[in-house]
Amino acid sequence: MILGTASHFAATITVDFETLMDAELLTNQQSGLTFSNAIIYSAGISLNEFEFPPRSGANVASDSGGPITILFSSPVASVSAFFTYVTPISVEAYSLANAWLGTATSSFQANLGISGDAGSSPNEQLTVTAPQISRLVITGDPAGVSFTLDDLTYTESPSGVPEPATWLAGLAAAALITWKRK
Repeated sequence: MILGTASHFAATITVDFETLMDAELLTNQQSGLTFSNAIIYSAGISLNEFEFPPRSGANVASDSGGPITILFSSPVASVSAFFTYVTPISVEAYSLANAWLGTATSSFQANLGISGDAGSSPNEQLTVTAPQISRLVITGDPAGVSFTLDDLTYTESPSGVPEPATWLAGLAAAALITWKRK
């Protein structure tokens, strides 16, 4: 019997932090994500939007007290975000078993809006793509307060469960083959 086995691809999700308040600690307010060492800054309040302009809206997340860690409730296949920073940053991806999956690093020493390195611009996009990412660690200055991130986008990993239409097509093909043999 022949059955089709296609993977189901989940949607790509973007988190822009606009529903949160200035100076709010970011923990589990975003469905499917758990943050540590993260705080929300808002343009015109606690965020210097001239040096750290948000990519969209008014809110960004920033490292507070150490590297930001993001735990995904379900594994993801890729993670991307836009960063403005005062020191080089790295974005490291890990599996559920804590195996290192890949790293993305910033292109400059600093990419601030006014006083960044020559040739840099704020909101540099960094992306890590690897199967089964369960944890992301974003490190700038080990003490924190060294970068902002905006428009965090992730794509869930494909599951091994066939889509109903694919399963039914495989079943129909198997029935047709069996019928022709009779």
